[in-house]
Amino acid sequence: MAQFYSAKRRVTTRQIITVTVNDLDPFGQGVARHNGKTLFIPGLLPQESAEVVITDDKKQYALAQVKRRLNESTERVTPRCPHFGVCGGCQQQHASIDLQQRSKRAALARLMKREVDEIIAGAPWGYRRRARLGLNWQPKTQRLQMGFRKANASDIVDITQCPVLTPRLEALLPLVRECLTSLASARRRGHVELVLADNGPLMVLRHVAPLSAADVEKLERFSHSQDLALYLAPQSEILEPLTDKEPWYQSEGLRLTFSPRDFIQVNDGVNQQMVATALDWLGIQPTDRVLDLFCGMGNFTLPLAQRAASVVGVEGVAALVAKGQQNAAQNELHNVTFFHENLEKDVTQQPWAQHGFDKILLDPARAGAPGVMQHIIKLAPRRVVYVSCNPATLARDSEALLAGGYHIRRLAMLDMFPHTGHLESMVLFEHQ
Repeated sequence: MAQFYSAKRRVTTRQIITVTVNDLDPFGQGVARHNGKTLFIPGLLPQESAEVVITDDKKQYALAQVKRRLNESTERVTPRCPHFGVCGGCQQQHASIDLQQRSKRAALARLMKREVDEIIAGAPWGYRRRARLGLNWQPKTQRLQMGFRKANASDIVDITQCPVLTPRLEALLPLVRECLTSLASARRRGHVELVLADNGPLMVLRHVAPLSAADVEKLERFSHSQDLALYLAPQSEILEPLTDKEPWYQSEGLRLTFSPRDFIQVNDGVNQQMVATALDWLGIQPTDRVLDLFCGMGNFTLPLAQRAASVVGVEGVAALVAKGQQNAAQNELHNVTFFHENLEKDVTQQPWAQHGFDKILLDPARAGAPGVMQHIIKLAPRRVVYVSCNPATLARDSEALLAGGYHIRRLAMLDMFPHTGHLESMVLFEHQ
C-alpha cells in the first residue's frame, strides 16, 4: 500500500548525547562507545568529551556530529593548512604527530596481531613531491579554480597553499594558477600534475581542448622562467614533452630516471629509509639470488643488485619493465634482469625461477598479492620482505606465509603520508 507524507509533518529534534572518545581511527575520527555501539565522530580526539548528535545510525556502528566540545586534549594542535576540514587531502592535522603515529601503530598491531617493532618516519610537513590538482573555470567570478577535491565530494577546493607539499612545489601554486588563467583555453576543464624530481620540478598539463600556438608559447615561457620541465597531455594516454630533460631521483647512490606518469614514492625521505631498512632486514650476501616482485622501475631492485650476486625484477606493467632495464644499464648494473609477467600466474615455472631464490621482496598495490603467496612458499626463500600500502590485505596475505612455515621477525609502520588516513607498513618473514 502506498504511503503519503505531509509536508507539515513534524520533525523530531535529534537527541543530544554526551560521549568520551577513547581512540582515533586512521581517518582522524574519534571513536567512542554508546549503548554498546561504536560511534565515529569527526573532529574529536582521545580523552575529549562532547555533546554530539547521531547523524547516521547503522546496524554495527553510527556516525555522530559534535555540537559542543566539553574539554580539549593536550594532543590537539592548530591545523597548519587554512583549507583543513574542507579539503579532502588531510584528515588529521588537528592531532599531534605523536598521536597520529601511535594510533596508526596500534591499528597495525591489531590487524597483524603482533606488536610493531619500529616506526619509520620523516619530516611531517613539506614531504609530498607529487600532486594532482583539478581545474575548474567559474563563470560567475571569471576565475580559475585549482585545487584538490572536497572531503566526500567532487567539488574542487580552490587552494592557495598546501604545507604537506615540498616547499618548491607549494611556491609554484600561485604562479601556475596565474599562468593557466592567462591561457585562452582556461575555461576548458582538465588537471595539472606537479612533480619534484631531484633535478628540478616538472608539470603535466592535461588539456581537454587543443592549445593555440599562443597558449603553447605562454606555457613554454613560464616553464623556462621557473626552470620547470613541461609536458602536455591532450589525451590521458598521450604525453608530449616540451623538454629534453628526463626527471630522476637518487636512491642508495643510484640515479633512477622516470616518466612523469610512472609511479614513484611520494615521500622521498621515507622512501630512502624504507629501501635502506629492506636491504638491512634481508641481510643480502654477495652470493644471494634475490627476487623482487611488483618491482616497478627498480626502486628496490637496483639497490638490491648492488649487494647481491643476481637479482630478478618482475613487473606486470611493460613500460615500467623497460624503464627498469634502462635504469640498470645507466647505472652499469649487469647482474639484474627484468621480466614482464602476469603475477597471478605461477611464476615458479618460468626459466628464470628454476634455480630458486635466497631472498624475496614484494611491494604490491592496495589489492595485495593473494595469488602470489603460494608461489613464494614454493620458491622457499629464507627471508621475505613484504612492503604494504594496505594493512588489511597485508594481514590476509601474511596468513598464507605463516601457514607455510614462516614467522614474522620484524614489523614496521611506515609514516609515508602524515596527516592522512594512509597506513603503510613493512614486514620481515623468516622461515622457521
